[in-house]
Amino acid sequence: MKMMNERVHQVGRRIGQLVLALGSTLAVQAALAGQAVNDLPGGPAVNQLNLHPPVTKIATEQMWLHNFMLIICVAIFLAVFGVMFYSIWKHRKSKGAVAANFHESVAVEIAWTVVPFVIVILMALPATKVVVAMKDTTNADLTIKATGYQWKWGYDYLKGEGEGINFLATLDTAQRVASDSGKPEQVDNYLLKVDNPLVVPVNKKVRIITTANDVIHAWMVPAFGVKQDAIPGFVRDTWFKAEQIGDFYGQCAELCGKEHAYMPIHVKVVSAENYAAWVDGKKKEMAAKADDPSKVWELAALVARGEKVYAANCAACHKPDGKGAGPIKALDGSPVVLSDDKLKQVGVLLNGQNNGAMPAWKQLSDTEIAAVITYTKNSWSNKTGQVVQPAEVAAARK
Repeated sequence: MKMMNERVHQVGRRIGQLVLALGSTLAVQAALAGQAVNDLPGGPAVNQLNLHPPVTKIATEQMWLHNFMLIICVAIFLAVFGVMFYSIWKHRKSKGAVAANFHESVAVEIAWTVVPFVIVILMALPATKVVVAMKDTTNADLTIKATGYQWKWGYDYLKGEGEGINFLATLDTAQRVASDSGKPEQVDNYLLKVDNPLVVPVNKKVRIITTANDVIHAWMVPAFGVKQDAIPGFVRDTWFKAEQIGDFYGQCAELCGKEHAYMPIHVKVVSAENYAAWVDGKKKEMAAKADDPSKVWELAALVARGEKVYAANCAACHKPDGKGAGPIKALDGSPVVLSDDKLKQVGVLLNGQNNGAMPAWKQLSDTEIAAVITYTKNSWSNKTGQVVQPAEVAAARK
């Protein structure tokens, strides 16, 4: 009787858990149903099941391969299980079937050796063709290096129109704030909007060279059929040739740390004319922002500049109040920040420390590094009054 009661209680608890899970699922679905979120052209779609609509030849061939392999697998499934269930039904004991007594059949053994071989060849040939094409990065019209940082992407235009352009692409600040507050924005490009999208011309072969500054990342844009790991100390490459103008989105596809969800990829494909205009405007913008490393700055001006650099690059880990979190050390009250030896902190930003836990920030300009160090030395409870000039950073780089 006692055992029966225990079983009844166990069954009751399981039913209660199922009801609770069902209720939670329905509540989540109801909440999602009330959100005004639509398909994002060039990005994810609501309730998407299939691959992204392809905009490159490689992505089109990948989708064809996907469907081709699926058809073969379904045909094999139906054939194997069809024969199995037919045999079970046709030769069941209730119909008086008697098991045959025979030895192996040479014809059958040849058939089940040859048929799978033919199937594998039929699958391997088109797949090999596509894989070889994916790796052919020759004769590119444009070469761009994509560097993964925790947690943003850096782009350097190395060859072709736009050579010399470089910038960082960071998640939109407003979307990051919304995520941190637990109140996500009701927009189609949530956590996919960046401040500086990668701009490329339509119908031009673009070679992407990937590497990383700290940990393994992966540069992935599904609509292009592109996914390539970015590994520290290694250089990998891939390519795409977009055949449509528009905005296309992707994300880092390697689990690269606690901010992994916050390093999206946004590629803007434009016409040749618009790309030429963008290149001209970007170079003028870079020239206007170029700082003279010999310029001597006043404390207030450097702090104001450093606050912007800190918000864009440092606040994600060290927090806006400089308190840090978990293994991330606080900058507020840090001995290195408070030290009279300013070169200690300069060295940390240029070279990183703790085996990459604090990455190097050599991609920042001398003025940006001087400004952010000056900002940390004179913010929160840090009131050192110290100023780091760009010339000091430039000298430390050598």
